[in-house]
Amino acid sequence: MFPPPPRPPADALTPARLVTHEHFTPGDHVVIIKGAFRGELVGQEMTVVAPSWHTPTDEAGWRLRNPRGGEHSYVTAHPRYMIHTDRYCPDCTGFFRSLSQALLPRMPESQQTVDGGWYYQTTLDQLVHTADLGNSR
Repeated sequence: MFPPPPRPPADALTPARLVTHEHFTPGDHVVIIKGAFRGELVGQEMTVVAPSWHTPTDEAGWRLRNPRGGEHSYVTAHPRYMIHTDRYCPDCTGFFRSLSQALLPRMPESQQTVDGGWYYQTTLDQLVHTADLGNSR
């Protein structure tokens, strides 16, 4: 019998992140980390468009535009999922470093992108961290 294939680690940092809605503004460029590729975290880069209610968490969120999103070019996400990419932001930089230190050593090795399985997109284009599924805060 063969051992099960390695699985990505759970992301316990994102659900615990404390960041305000006001930390982001329309026009900001952000990334939502979704996995790893060759020892680096990777994700979807998007642009913050407008405030939007994040129904799964029952909290204020942001409408994001994904230029490569196709049919799902606009999604709503909670601010704690987002990391600034267009400017230096000490909070976002520190959060990214923490994610890297916690997740990368435990990610399965692969020459392909490994999806962490940390997010789910609802039929209403709400991006939800798996820890937030079914949990209103």
